[in-house]
Amino acid sequence: MIEHVDVSILCTSTTLVVGADCGGSATRVVVATPDGRTVGHGRAGGGNPVARPPGDAAAALVTAVREALAGHDPARVASAVVALAGRSALDRPAVAACYADAWQATGLRYPPRTVGDAVAAFAAGTPAPSGTVLIAGTGAVAARIVAHSVAHTADGLGWLLGDEGGGFWLGLEAARLTARALTTGQNRTGPLVDAVSSAVRGTPAGDPTGDGFVTAFYTLPRHRVAGLAPLVFDAVRAGDPDAHRLIETAADRLAATVHAVAPGGEPLVLAGGLLTGPPEIRAALLARLQRPATIAGDPAEAAAWLAARDLTPTAAEHRVFVTPHRPASVTGP
Repeated sequence: MIEHVDVSILCTSTTLVVGADCGGSATRVVVATPDGRTVGHGRAGGGNPVARPPGDAAAALVTAVREALAGHDPARVASAVVALAGRSALDRPAVAACYADAWQATGLRYPPRTVGDAVAAFAAGTPAPSGTVLIAGTGAVAARIVAHSVAHTADGLGWLLGDEGGGFWLGLEAARLTARALTTGQNRTGPLVDAVSSAVRGTPAGDPTGDGFVTAFYTLPRHRVAGLAPLVFDAVRAGDPDAHRLIETAADRLAATVHAVAPGGEPLVLAGGLLTGPPEIRAALLARLQRPATIAGDPAEAAAWLAARDLTPTAAEHRVFVTPHRPASVTGP
């Protein structure tokens, strides 16, 4: 509970709460009343202080908060929860100070409670206090959640050491497959090879040696590598067996990550763009897990719900704050 809030404002009709979800590619903020009525939204660039310079990530949070609060007095905000990918960076005093200074720039009177992005992702799928969440977006991580806190995790080791089955991993595997196809001397093509080759070097496959593709690939920034992942889904729908094998392998890796933290039957939430968007990996994953799972809704809404719960036990129910994903619950492919 937040102990430094003036109790005289807890139950007023003008009180507001703020929920923020700061991910690697975007920062999203929701402003709501404690009874679950959303009154503002904000969006800015990536807010992960590990993936971006901390000053830039903190500035993104400020931008999104200000946009969400447009037309509202910041003094009305009595509670805030910020779900932060790369939260461990706050253990460094310089980074923590950067965020503290940035928060002051929002005009809000009370400091936020910061949690790992896994906490908000789990709460975006269930009101249960404990369970397991698998997030597969650009990266991939599974977390055991106990009383709305992270107890332990599996993977989430970043693009060089892990994140197996995530978007960067999938884009990199697609590029590896394409490079091998173009350097065999047979110039083997197909929907996936052609799409990846075109995306990387701007022209369709046709370089007999593949040297042009390899040279162009090594100039790509990380976000462009992750941006190749959607091409795998397109190629699966076009019937490409290579793309299908990549999806199956990604599902294998993600299932192994879930098993590393979740031996039992507590709630399982699937979150992140690879699992809440295209159905292919989600279907393959659920076939392997053979257990029910809920697809996460909006983690910024979930963070606002957590902020309201911090503020007062009479806050609105989870279902009022968090819009369910479609479908709200799935049991298999």
